[in-house]
Parts: sequence; C-alpha cells; structure tokens
Amino acid sequence: MKVEIWSDFMCPFCYIGKRRFEEALESLPFRESVEVVYRSFELNPNEAVDTNQTTYESLASKYGTTVEQAKAMTANVVEQAQSVGLNYNFDRIKPTNSFDAHRLAHYAASKGKDKEMVERLLAAYFVEAQHVGSKEVLVKLAVELGLDGEEVRAVLEGDQYSEEVRSDERQGAQLGIQGVPFFVIDRKYGISGAQPLSVFSQALTQAWSEGQPLQVIGNTEDAAVCTDDSCVIPGDENK
Repeated sequence: MKVEIWSDFMCPFCYIGKRRFEEALESLPFRESVEVVYRSFELNPNEAVDTNQTTYESLASKYGTTVEQAKAMTANVVEQAQSVGLNYNFDRIKPTNSFDAHRLAHYAASKGKDKEMVERLLAAYFVEAQHVGSKEVLVKLAVELGLDGEEVRAVLEGDQYSEEVRSDERQGAQLGIQGVPFFVIDRKYGISGAQPLSVFSQALTQAWSEGQPLQVIGNTEDAAVCTDDSCVIPGDENK
C-alpha cells in the first residue's frame, strides 16, 4: 500500500498531522508493507526568503487581522502540537520561502533519506526556529543526516529538483488538493487535514483490507464444495 503526503514545511498542521499518521500506522500489523512518499506543496510560493516580519505579523497580514489576534490564533495550534509531543516556538519562528527546502527533500529522497530530511526540516522550523529558507542552514541540516555538504550546496545553488517539486504540485492540483496536509492512499482515498488518530487508523485499515487477496476462513478439507467438474462432500470422496 502506498501513502502519499502532500505538505509544506511552513504548515503547522502538517507536522501535527504527520505525528498522528505515524502513530496510527505504527499500531497497525501491516505497517511494514506501507510505502510513505512525501510530496511538495507551497502554501505561499511568493513568500520572500528573508523578511523582517515575525510570524504573527505575517499571519496578521495574510488574514487581515491584528498581531494580537494572530497570536490568539496560534495558541490553539500550540496546544494541538503539544498533544503530540511537539513544542512549537511561534515567538521565534522565521517566516521564509519553502521552495529550496522542498528541493532538498527531493535530493534527500534520491539518497534514501527523505523521511529523515522531512522530519529534520519540520523540527528545525517549528521547534528550533531555524531559518530553513537559508541555503547555509539547509546545508547544515543535510550534513547532520550524513549527506554530502558540497553536493547539497551545489544542488541548492543550481536548479536541480525544481521540476520534481513542480511535478508534485501539478499532481496535487490534478487531485484537487487545495490545502495541506493531505494524505492520499493508493490514489483511491484522501484524508484532508490533521485528522484524529482514529480517522487515520480506520482509513488505513479499510484501504489495506480492500487491497488484499480474499482471505479464506475455515478448513477447506472439511467443506462441501462444487467445482466446474464435480461436487465433493467431506468423507464421501466417491460422490
């Protein structure tokens, strides 16, 4: 079974949703047979890499509210994050553009480090308040995971993996995805948002059961059965 997750590193609910999804998956017996693929989505592709705005000022500008109202908006998000073991640091978070971070995630995927990179980027942004739009910071984070610093720098200084990011975004648009996180199971089921644990468990279990061969219950040797050629009654092989 394949689960594709469209998300953005600037999206607070994406990290919360990721945690809930992971907890649900970990509790299921078929977890080792589930392939998880992260897809790119930019909530604000026009965001500057460097800005003097605080998160609260950025939110106030985006939603047409006051800074105080923006702070109140984040209070509930902080509480939800804490419920899954995440300590968001909105007072210090640095708004930035996520495009290079998405390119780095695709590069990391080519090295088999996509899941580690996605987790590291989300933690760096929301918990550690690092500037994940900065190429220097991105190189540092990649090196922490054992990736080659010079190779990463060359990727970020060029335009490698830009098309991979755009391809993810096009696929998301074709599927009608307008917000993140968005979880797609085998391109048959979609889960929008950081849903409760039970929703993820139910959806994964249902999709898994539908994708499996028919499970035969009972001892077939003890069953009366007809085939195209004959009918067999247990204990009466001459019939």
